[in-house]
Amino acid sequence: MNAVMKASRLGRYAAGLLALASSAASANATDPVHWQLNMTPGVTQTSLNAYHAHMMMLWICVVIGVLVFGAMAYAMFKFRHSKGAVPDTSLTHSTVLEAIWTVIPIVILIGSAIPATRMVIEQYDADHDSKVAEMTVKITGYQWMWRYEYVGENVNYISRLDRESDRIRQAGTTPDLKSNPHYLRDVDHPLVLPIDTRIRFVITGDDVIHSWWVPALGWKQDAIPGVVNEDWTQVKEPGTYRGVCAELCGKDHGFMPIVVKFVPKAEYKTWLAAQKIENPGTEPAVEVAPAVVTPPVPAEPAPAAAVPTGAAG
Repeated sequence: MNAVMKASRLGRYAAGLLALASSAASANATDPVHWQLNMTPGVTQTSLNAYHAHMMMLWICVVIGVLVFGAMAYAMFKFRHSKGAVPDTSLTHSTVLEAIWTVIPIVILIGSAIPATRMVIEQYDADHDSKVAEMTVKITGYQWMWRYEYVGENVNYISRLDRESDRIRQAGTTPDLKSNPHYLRDVDHPLVLPIDTRIRFVITGDDVIHSWWVPALGWKQDAIPGVVNEDWTQVKEPGTYRGVCAELCGKDHGFMPIVVKFVPKAEYKTWLAAQKIENPGTEPAVEVAPAVVTPPVPAEPAPAAAVPTGAAG
């Protein structure tokens, strides 16, 4: 009876794990779910590459684990001392076995390294000749906000924690997650981008090191003062994706979220036209050194004419 109850309990646990896994897989590709067991595929080719590489290595490890632990369990049960098993001392070395367990891991490593290397190269290929970016966005990290500048469009603005989340945080009250489901994860001005567009990002910092990270895009880049890092993305479907600063940058590090909103191209053009009126970029002031006036050098007096000797008198 106890064995039946234990088996039933294990069956329920297994069913629960499968349900959690299926719920994670069926959920939105970017929204985490409660007790999620797996990473999300994301919405870009970069994030899909990472997801596929993860799943490939996961199943390789599962197969290796089943074989190794299965062989261990079988050996411990089948050849246990209580059944009179005696260790075999005649076999002390096998060149064939050593070759097998050396060659197989090498093949697995090479087989996984080739696609992984290709994916990494594609991820860091921000502006390849055959895939020229259609637009460039400059991102600058500050304590504790982000500046987005649309290069060539004369538009830039600051994006920071939304005022309602900041008010609740400053008041120290408990937020109502039903009325404010994105508490501490929303901003006053999201980064708006068009779909079906290859977008190049150049990322830097103004004060300390920050890190711009949106998991759904499949990458993050450090925002380092004096250094310009770059990356790219291309999203096919409209949607809103959230991220955070991933580098400890000061006391309000946890309060500088990132929100990226991808919209259809027509909607983006309308939004961009409105931003050119509301948030125009300012051209950097050019400092002109004051003119240096050099006073004129007085002319030297002409030398007096020499008087011939003996001419006087």
